[in-house]
Amino acid sequence: MRSHALIIVGGGLAGLRAAIGAADRGVDCAVVSLVHPVRSHSGAAQGGINASLGNHPDAGDDDPQSHAFDTVKGSDYLGDQDAIRILCEEAPARIYELEHWGTPFSRFSDGRIAQRPLGGATYPRACYAADKTGHYLLHTVYERAVSLGLRIYDEYSVQEIVVDEGRCVGLVAYDLKGGTIEGFAAEAVILATGGSGRLYGRSTSALINIGAGVAMAYRVGVPVKDPEFVQFHPTTLYGTNILISEGCRGEGGYLLNSEQERFMERYAPQFMELAPRDLVARSIQQEINEGRGIDGQPYVHLDLRHLGMSVIQDRLPGIRDLCIHFAGIDPVEQPIPIQPGQHYSMGGIDVTCEGATCIEGLFAVGEAACLSVHGANRLGGNSLLETIVFGARVGESAAAFVGKTKSDGNRIESAVDNAVRAFEAKLKALIENPATENPYAMRSQVTEIMDSHVQVFRTREGLEEAVARLRELRARYAGVRLRNGGRVFNLDMLRVLELDVMIDLALASAVAALAREESRGAHFRADFKARDDANWLKHTLAYRTEEGPRIAYKPVVVDQFQPQERKY
Repeated sequence: MRSHALIIVGGGLAGLRAAIGAADRGVDCAVVSLVHPVRSHSGAAQGGINASLGNHPDAGDDDPQSHAFDTVKGSDYLGDQDAIRILCEEAPARIYELEHWGTPFSRFSDGRIAQRPLGGATYPRACYAADKTGHYLLHTVYERAVSLGLRIYDEYSVQEIVVDEGRCVGLVAYDLKGGTIEGFAAEAVILATGGSGRLYGRSTSALINIGAGVAMAYRVGVPVKDPEFVQFHPTTLYGTNILISEGCRGEGGYLLNSEQERFMERYAPQFMELAPRDLVARSIQQEINEGRGIDGQPYVHLDLRHLGMSVIQDRLPGIRDLCIHFAGIDPVEQPIPIQPGQHYSMGGIDVTCEGATCIEGLFAVGEAACLSVHGANRLGGNSLLETIVFGARVGESAAAFVGKTKSDGNRIESAVDNAVRAFEAKLKALIENPATENPYAMRSQVTEIMDSHVQVFRTREGLEEAVARLRELRARYAGVRLRNGGRVFNLDMLRVLELDVMIDLALASAVAALAREESRGAHFRADFKARDDANWLKHTLAYRTEEGPRIAYKPVVVDQFQPQERKY
């Protein structure tokens, strides 16, 4: 049995920043992560982190108010405006904090932090470090965590949250290196496990992003908020779906169809390639669907050639490396084949602005959580910002909770020990199960269903098929058998347990998408093409039941910017 006052699950930017926030207040905390922190998916973020610093020559009158309006408008008015104000007002101070901690931001010639435009922004406000912004931020924050002496348990797969009489008291985890199932007792837990992108086959997400933390909360009674809102990044590398940064378009890249048209003029004549991601992704997919993909293939071109070697090598060196190594092309000389791919989960664990869930002592932050600052569509540059702003805020909130909580240590340890024993029995049953369902074939079926039916364009017929097939997979999971009974680095065990998570979350997403009969942000119903504020200006809440997701709703916080038509 391991014991800490506060345990943070997930070693990415949100988790590390939360741990730093708590440790700065003297709380005994530890980070439990499936991978070493610097291998976390936060490092894959490329384009930038938003803040209204006003450094760019075209920054005009940019301020937190303008940033907040762009975020609310980009969210298609589903973002909670109280949370969005916090995000935007605290952004400049958090950027300078990161700078003082050592983040090597790109600079303008006068030494100020460089900023570039990203989609849906009135002004250029994305601070960046070439096209490796997340990578540099992750290393900076990890170094800060090390300097504070934070305890980090890496290569532990957390499987369950332990709840005793309505309060979170710890967790159960699988130690990959040691091959043991271990209990962690805690007075509070923060889930910072990232999104669920790998529910899709065509995704920019890391293989570990299957929504584990979201599912853990879902299974102990916390609703998943807005699971139908899934962002499809407009530009992923055709064939591998590796992310091709929005920074490419921020630096002036063009989107071209088979007729060599800059087709965004048809869809967003004012913003062109820098319209919000939902609109650009739909526009690309529309061009492909109407036969204007390159050589009849399901991709269009992202053209950077006019930028020249100097700009590409200075500001987009990582993109050039990816294209050379994974597509065999040099973007200095050839256009990049791109297509939309799943990129981000706007939905997640339902939490307050302080990261608290409906279960005492359980918090969540980052992509695993839904505050909601992104609403129906996230703007580029706001996800990294959310991890830093709310990471700090939730870490401090959890620390305050621990500071005022009195716990019965023996009772906590007894509850965690019982949970460990129950999980061991679950594994034993999986090993001894005589059934023969192939979990890997079932996993492929989940991703095929999501790619085919819960995608950029959605219809009633497609979503109904998705729900029916996912319910069938839910029933078939009882016939899955764990073939490898070993313990050390048993990836077969992880994949079988992950499949259970994936089916639950995919079903919640599909059921919620079927219920929402409107088009808003990244959720586009071909059979309900208009946004319907009269009936659907509300958050979805999916609760887990034995019969499948139970759908409820709650109001959106609209207290400053009233909904209006989005025009780009």
